[in-house]
Amino acid sequence: MQDQPVLTPAADTLAELRSEIDRIDLEMHRLLMARGEIIDRLIAVKRAQGGGCAFRPDREAQMMRALVERHSGLLPVDAVEGVWRVIVSTFTYVQANYAVHADDSGGDAQMRDSARFHFGFTVPYVPHHGASAVIDAVSASGGDLGMLRAAGALADGAWWVRLIGEGAPKIIARLPFVERPDHPAGLPVFIVARPAAGAASRDIMLYAINLPRWSHVIPAVASALEGEILASAPHAGGLSLLVAAPGRTEAARFSQDLTAAGVADAVVEPIGSHAGRYELNEARSGVFAPRA
Repeated sequence: MQDQPVLTPAADTLAELRSEIDRIDLEMHRLLMARGEIIDRLIAVKRAQGGGCAFRPDREAQMMRALVERHSGLLPVDAVEGVWRVIVSTFTYVQANYAVHADDSGGDAQMRDSARFHFGFTVPYVPHHGASAVIDAVSASGGDLGMLRAAGALADGAWWVRLIGEGAPKIIARLPFVERPDHPAGLPVFIVARPAAGAASRDIMLYAINLPRWSHVIPAVASALEGEILASAPHAGGLSLLVAAPGRTEAARFSQDLTAAGVADAVVEPIGSHAGRYELNEARSGVFAPRA
């Protein structure tokens, strides 16, 4: 009679699987500690730069895009992105301590959720009532970040004019880096920081356009340059627009085309830049796949 196959008890199978999970968890922890050793070697370089912006949004945008592009399986991309955001932001904080100042005038819950998702709980969260207070806090800091709603919440009027000038803070990122339906921290926000060479992507340029008055030709001019008017508010007896445009569109081109369209005395000032928007819109097994 042939030998009968020996059946492995379910308890033994579970024990083996749990042992494998423990092995993976240990390796993950070891890799995090190894990452910390490399960061320790970078701290001296960061200090030599004299402080400034602790956030490197261009690199982080690339990392987050690569993360969601390679991700597969049952683990939701929300969880994976959240874990990586905590790792990246915490190690950045270890390199150069910084705080996130946020405008809660449009409601604190969404801003706090966004800050915690993108920066974790180690990085201090400091709420302020109004965009101007956030910009003031960033200006006075050695490398803190400001978080402002990308749309709405215009109680401060044309707050973006506070970003004009070589030494003024600038918009360096738009969050979330990866946009998708039902994002747990999907509120569109701008990140403001003191200028730091090479920190921000220049995929999208942001401009403050100050005008004596509104003209119906302005939207057409912006559209022809593939630009978008994000907000407008009264300013200095006239009007100020917050405008986004592709990185190849320089301020001088805006001035030239507005003048050609009959809009006189328009002053166009750069106030920052950020990575292009990256959107996912297909849900499958808890994972959103990139749009084709």
